[in-house]
Amino acid sequence: MEKNSIVLDDLDFAILSNLQKDGRMSFTVIASKLKVSIGTIRTRFNKLIEDGTINIIGRVDPDKVGFRSYAHIAVFVRPATLKEKVAQKIAKLPEVSFLAMTSGDYDLEVDVMCRDNDHLVNFVDTISKIEGIHQTKTTIYFKVYKYAQPDLGLLEK
Repeated sequence: MEKNSIVLDDLDFAILSNLQKDGRMSFTVIASKLKVSIGTIRTRFNKLIEDGTINIIGRVDPDKVGFRSYAHIAVFVRPATLKEKVAQKIAKLPEVSFLAMTSGDYDLEVDVMCRDNDHLVNFVDTISKIEGIHQTKTTIYFKVYKYAQPDLGLLEK
């Protein structure tokens, strides 16, 4: 099923919201909270998995497992026709936690998590060698105050 054709209803959002609070919450607890059957929760959950709306992962606190250097890197691509090719190469690098094409002064926005500043320097050196990268501008995050998934309540009308 194509991502753009997925239609979620209030029950789907309620299930997702409960799972965001506790990804290990049982179907029994969710069903009880939402006043529906366990079978309904199981069916909806499986549909959400199958259509790619959610996936099950173990989310770790990067700092607690040894990632001490976070950075935002603005990437300037020349010629502009290479943006997609450059983005595809950057996306394959394991340090990359976020990558987007942007409007404005630079072409790509990259967030990375590295073990330490030496690892970050090596990462920046690696991407600077990718054909089409004209310039990079790195901003180091000294302290991360919030690292979260989007609040589904913001979608309510």
